[in-house]
Amino acid sequence: MARAVRVSGALLLSVAVLLAATGWLYLLRRHLSLPGPRLADALPLDELSHRGSIALVLYLAVWCTAGVLLAVLARGAGAERLTAGLLLGPGVGACLYLVNGLSILAVRQIPAHQAFQAAASEQAVALPAIAAGVAGALLGRRRSSARPRSHVVLSCLVAGVGVLAAVNATFPEHRRSLVAALDAAHVHGLSKALVAPLAAGLVVAARGLARGSRRGWEITVVLLTLLVFLNVERRFQEGAIVTGIVVIALLARRSDFDLRGDPDSKPRLALHAAAGAAVVLVYGLVTLWVNRLMADQTYTLSFALKVTGRALAGMSFRGADHLSGPVADWFPVSVFLLGWGAVALLLAEWLAPWRHRLVQEARERELARALVATHGADTLAPFALRADKSYFFSEDESAFLAYRVVAGMAIVAGDPIGPPGTREALVRRFIDYAHDRGWRLAVLGVSGACVELYTSLGLRTLYHGDEAVVETGRFSLEGRAIRKVRQSVHRLEHAGYEARVLRPSDVDAELREELETIARTWRGAAPERGFVMALDALFRLGDDGALFVVGVDADGRPGGFLHFAISHACAALSLSTMPRLPGVPNGFNEWLICASIDWARENGYARVSLNFSPFAALLSPDADLTRSQRLQATTLRALKGHFQLDNLLLFNRKFFPDWEPRFVAYERRRDLPRVGVAALSAEAYLPFQ
Repeated sequence: MARAVRVSGALLLSVAVLLAATGWLYLLRRHLSLPGPRLADALPLDELSHRGSIALVLYLAVWCTAGVLLAVLARGAGAERLTAGLLLGPGVGACLYLVNGLSILAVRQIPAHQAFQAAASEQAVALPAIAAGVAGALLGRRRSSARPRSHVVLSCLVAGVGVLAAVNATFPEHRRSLVAALDAAHVHGLSKALVAPLAAGLVVAARGLARGSRRGWEITVVLLTLLVFLNVERRFQEGAIVTGIVVIALLARRSDFDLRGDPDSKPRLALHAAAGAAVVLVYGLVTLWVNRLMADQTYTLSFALKVTGRALAGMSFRGADHLSGPVADWFPVSVFLLGWGAVALLLAEWLAPWRHRLVQEARERELARALVATHGADTLAPFALRADKSYFFSEDESAFLAYRVVAGMAIVAGDPIGPPGTREALVRRFIDYAHDRGWRLAVLGVSGACVELYTSLGLRTLYHGDEAVVETGRFSLEGRAIRKVRQSVHRLEHAGYEARVLRPSDVDAELREELETIARTWRGAAPERGFVMALDALFRLGDDGALFVVGVDADGRPGGFLHFAISHACAALSLSTMPRLPGVPNGFNEWLICASIDWARENGYARVSLNFSPFAALLSPDADLTRSQRLQATTLRALKGHFQLDNLLLFNRKFFPDWEPRFVAYERRRDLPRVGVAALSAEAYLPFQ
């Protein structure tokens, strides 16, 4: 009951404010004579006596005051910002439209449809509606949301306005359609030339809005406000309504766009802006000098600057002044495209997520090594020590995770490393850290033990594949099932091959060069791959962190080797790479793996982690799959030659390992394409980083 009374009272007082605003205009007009432009038909009942116009400054002052009073009443009634803005703006516009339409009908004595059509295009209707809507959006009650949807909704609306504006600017034959109402394509001169740049700016800024960028919000409000006033000035009522509603919604949900921009981008952007301006200027001056014979004036610096400036402003599309021939046609267009293209690139850079700067301080590396040795209970933990990963530590530095940023996507490698009780707070802090910088988040190589952790924090998980882990205590070459591996071992032994297990310090300079040559030969022209489940350098880790199992022939020459990372916390060896020379006998790698398992068992290592097999559950030949899964498996096998999916699975199955599933954690389903591209890039399967 109290709320109903409050709302009813606010409604009655709002009507009184509307009536009072019109009354104040009549009263103040008699006593104030202000300079400046005048607004026609502001007082339509006085049209016959030619006193319907009023000073624009006075009109805006009265209606802005009325808008503030209406917004205060809406706030008192409990209206939220967006609700207040969308109620007051169209509400005031509808009231004035009705009043002005009836007034024009009575004064001009014209048909009703003509009267109301004339009222709809009146600036005296649009300006109060805009003032009231903006006031409601600014002064209404704030409503916060943990996961606001305004980012996506408003970014789509802004992009739509930009696309429609671009379409109408490109295809002017549609100017009578609703498309024409969304931009200022009818405006002549300089303002008409702004249509395409404004449209492009809105499309670029929409991406920043989708991330919640404050910079994107600011730029979008400025661009849309410019479009609103161009529409109002040219009496495009539909355009003013649609664009004004988007502006009101942006102002109302301004608190949702709180993502700060990269502070280090300002000096870089200033440098790029200066470079872009210099390129446009030099292009214009040099081009005009080369073609100076086509001009009807003597070439001077002021002449060249004037022609280039008019072309950049879009005021020479029908031909550059004082130029003739083909140059007069293509020069203005080329300058316009070059200049505004540079502006679009600068805008995209201004709105981009924070640039990731990979820095590993010596203290951080040592702390990470210590945490991996103490708490690296996962077989992938040693791979966090790669040089191409950044570290994010917990507040007390008792835990960390390793990550890399690719194209605005923060890719975390493996599980958090640290005591179990610290992991949730660590991941939560990193999610906030990534979002503050405009990054999306994905985690690769998630173990089954951490799936619940990520889902509890709002992330989704997707099965990625299985890691083949051999239990050294159970492994045996006895039995018919493993006979092919046993035959490989015997073949290599009879050929005089010997497996040597070496710590990095045991590898002398000559052998080191040979091992690196084998690795380069095996890799060929391909880049060094691996991010989640491989080391990036053979000798990055010391004796406590790495192990070589080298296969040498009867003459003592190495034919290949296995490179392992040591996981002390879980008593495991994790295979990083297994390069070999082309001429080694078949079964060379199988033999080295058996030798590695034997050594691990004798030296107290309970497990040996072999290659990760992507989508092993789908590619397994004896898997019971649904029709959809069979289609996925067929597609994956088609990629066999590029990613060795099937080969790795068949190789790992020879050793009858335990299969430990690995997952990808991500935030939104629509992020999956970006996650895939970023992951392939981090693993060096794509050329960009």
